[in-house]
Amino acid sequence: MRAALLIAVLVASVGCGAGQTASGAESTTTVASGTSLQMSVWSEGRGSGPPDRWALRCDPVGGTLLRRAAACRQLATMKQPFAPLRKDLVCTDQYGGPHEALIAGTHRGSRVWVILTLRNGCEISRAKKLGFLVPGMAPGASGS
Repeated sequence: MRAALLIAVLVASVGCGAGQTASGAESTTTVASGTSLQMSVWSEGRGSGPPDRWALRCDPVGGTLLRRAAACRQLATMKQPFAPLRKDLVCTDQYGGPHEALIAGTHRGSRVWVILTLRNGCEISRAKKLGFLVPGMAPGASGS
């Protein structure tokens, strides 16, 4: 009986540290290395109809996005292209349009799930930075 209790306590204590680094910080989920992204763009916002879709794969280069090789090269030069916006940013109050985009997949082996909007200056800047991945996702861009 004591042995079973001891084993249960050991299993529980080992399981509590799963997914954390030695410092206790949450670890990044990684999958097979490389880049494989799917992009969806709604010119009138999500829920307004079916999105336009593209795919990009790097190493080897493939997918449906135009200028795939150039997009892969540009992504390779960016340190953290899909990092979330800092919570302490002060953003200009401006509206760039109803466009919304979703970028999902993997980049350098890490999972990516990014929603782009044009609701304020910070989001517009981010959409411009990643605009080479999402055709039609730019302030003032017309839908298809």
